[in-house]
Amino acid sequence: MRVPMRVDYGVRALVELAEQYGRKSIQTVEIANRQNIPEPYLEHLLTTLGKFGLVKSRRGPHGGHVLAKAPDEISLGMVMVGLEGSTAPLDCIAEPAECSLSSNCIQREVWKSVEDAVQGVLGSTTIADLTNHVKPQRSRVAYQI
Repeated sequence: MRVPMRVDYGVRALVELAEQYGRKSIQTVEIANRQNIPEPYLEHLLTTLGKFGLVKSRRGPHGGHVLAKAPDEISLGMVMVGLEGSTAPLDCIAEPAECSLSSNCIQREVWKSVEDAVQGVLGSTTIADLTNHVKPQRSRVAYQI
């Protein structure tokens, strides 16, 4: 399964927000610069994530974005569904009625098992889990003069 770019960017933005959770809001330009995400595209993603109750945003010179929930309450499954609508590898898994072969399809059970496994991993992995992996990596950066 290939992760869509919008999910990759969305998760990276949420990790940035999680690192500041409870301390301060972050402006779009800061996240965009640190994560190398086009700012207008990131703004669109953050708006979408806001509609799904994952991000709160405030406009203006002192505005910015914060997580709307604790990082351990936001699963990758929530992000994937919010930005993509589904994690199903095939449309017939998400919408079996749309496929006339669905009831007799010899592949369906295999793809359903794939979907179940993906849902299990995405549902049990949170933004907090990812944030905990980022912190040790960033602290290993060596500075030289």
